[in-house]
Amino acid sequence: MKTDMVKLVTFQLGLDLFAADVFSVERVLRYTSPSAVPDVPEWIEGVIEHRGQVIPVVDMRRRIGLGDFEITPDTRVLVLTTADGWVGAIVDAVHEVASIPATSVTQPPALFRGLSAEFVRGIAKVRDQLIVVLDVDRVLTSAARIAFDRASGAGEQSLPAVPAAPAVAARA
Repeated sequence: MKTDMVKLVTFQLGLDLFAADVFSVERVLRYTSPSAVPDVPEWIEGVIEHRGQVIPVVDMRRRIGLGDFEITPDTRVLVLTTADGWVGAIVDAVHEVASIPATSVTQPPALFRGLSAEFVRGIAKVRDQLIVVLDVDRVLTSAARIAFDRASGAGEQSLPAVPAAPAVAARA
């Protein structure tokens, strides 16, 4: 019997380890300072250009309530693929792509409450460490996306298009 495996990109925020599904990570970029955008939530650092698209960049430490950080040579920007398009996520360091059995990812405990809990998809055990698996679709909520689009003067056309599935012609 074959065990279903999950691949997670593991990264660090402060002293804690987090992860995102490998299929949600478009790219890992070296940190470059984002261009500022006025009138957006304090956890949106600004924008960067990636593959011809202007994308919002979220300071993940601020977003989950860990506070400010110092940029180091290990700081990276994860380009995450969300339902609303690409979002950059500043993290302290990226560690590895870990392959683990799907059964190693469990639901978060019921006492996870508050703003930060809405980003948690589950808890994974990688080797002997517990890692918080984030729900990348909730990193930039719809309300924050609307505020970002208004402040940056961007409309729906600035978001990367997700290619539609090709139409299948019916055979007669």
